[in-house]
Amino acid sequence: MIDRRQMLARLSATAAAATLPFAARAVDGPTAADLKGDVAILREALALHPGLYRYNSPAQIEARLAQFEAAFVAASRLETRYLLLSRFLATIRCGHSYCNFFNQKKPVTTALFARSTRLPFHFRWIGGAMIVTEHGGSDLPRGSEVLAINGVAPRDMLAQLLPYARADGHNDAKRVSLLEVRGDDDIEFFDVFHGLAFGAPPGSLHRITARRPDGKRVAAALPAIDLDQRRAQRIERDYRGGDPVWDWSLRSDGIAVLTMPSWALYDSKWDWQGWLDDRLDSLAGAKGLVIDLRGNEGGEDCGDRILARLIRAPVVTPLAERRVRFRRTPASLNPYLDTWDDSFRMLGVDARPGVNGFYVLQGAHADSSIQPAGRPLDLPVAALIGPVNSSATFQFAENARRSGRVRLFGATTGGNRRGINGGCFFFVRLPASGIEFDLPLIGYFRLRPEPDTGIAPDIAVATSVADVAAGRDPVMRRATEWLNQRG
Repeated sequence: MIDRRQMLARLSATAAAATLPFAARAVDGPTAADLKGDVAILREALALHPGLYRYNSPAQIEARLAQFEAAFVAASRLETRYLLLSRFLATIRCGHSYCNFFNQKKPVTTALFARSTRLPFHFRWIGGAMIVTEHGGSDLPRGSEVLAINGVAPRDMLAQLLPYARADGHNDAKRVSLLEVRGDDDIEFFDVFHGLAFGAPPGSLHRITARRPDGKRVAAALPAIDLDQRRAQRIERDYRGGDPVWDWSLRSDGIAVLTMPSWALYDSKWDWQGWLDDRLDSLAGAKGLVIDLRGNEGGEDCGDRILARLIRAPVVTPLAERRVRFRRTPASLNPYLDTWDDSFRMLGVDARPGVNGFYVLQGAHADSSIQPAGRPLDLPVAALIGPVNSSATFQFAENARRSGRVRLFGATTGGNRRGINGGCFFFVRLPASGIEFDLPLIGYFRLRPEPDTGIAPDIAVATSVADVAAGRDPVMRRATEWLNQRG
């Protein structure tokens, strides 16, 4: 499974570009007939989506498509069309289906993402409240609760933006996590949809009412910032270079802490396997290991290398089928499908027929177990998880639970125990509007009934507003307490 955020930032530069008249038509804009053509391409592409009917009936999808088409064709602005398509795709309830920020062409990126509409601070949602975490200045110190933004209550703002957020099934905690601003992404999900839905504030000033940690109510006028200013707030990590992007420390109590903010290392020159092996080999005599995955959506299956050192018998992944909706892509659709591997266009050629129009992948696409490998580790391990974990890190949490060798702390993951969609992707480019959306091609379907939820922690730990204000990390504290008790 793959992390869409960082991987597509490079793939968008290398995928074969479909004909894209958007830039040439920017002055006059697409006609109604042009936009109807985009909707026809969308319909044909959705026929390839393996999860289209996982949470929706064909009648529900068709009704929404009809409503979407009427509004999309009538829309006169790119911003409106982008919002309409994003909202429709979110109704599929697939965490990998959305109008990917990192895979848009330059005219769309410039028009939609470079605006000076952003709130100047970072924040998280706690119990529906917007809590400042960084960059609030003296007006909004860490732990301040924002009560209103330009006259709008943050709870109402969150409710208005949630329908645009991508997630698997009814796992709304993942949607809420996307709508935080944490400084861990090149383009923040909240920034895009808040800017498009609410626009620039009057006079380029966000008028904020807030309650500071000391209880004092304050009013502040804070300048809206643009994309470059937001990026300047980010802690930069070079996922394509040769330097480590994970952090390792050994605490004074003998507990090692491994922080892994991402596993999107497809194009990295860093020998992460060797780096990780060296540190795992150094754990002789350590009291325990904490693996912090809370900000990690996924990437490569890096966690399997750790599990292989912990287990004494294979960890069997849950019974599932990998299903696709096609043997070959339609010739009429191919001009609009970008990808990094053209073999995806024949993904189902050797698949066997399944139920309900699916084809079941065999051979190289079959699920595999995690086998013991490397120098064994015999120490207690805690993994810190949360709603950001929705792809490879969701799978790691599930496999860690099945191994019996890792204790999970924090909050329920993203992803979904019923199965997710991913593995291989097309980047569908709609030529009239110029908008791209990601189309996952493989559906992972469990063969036994599973609940519509992520992976719950063994020990649930919530962060309070007081914790944020004081800079405390209760999840880490609870995990290290458990390791010290075990030691």
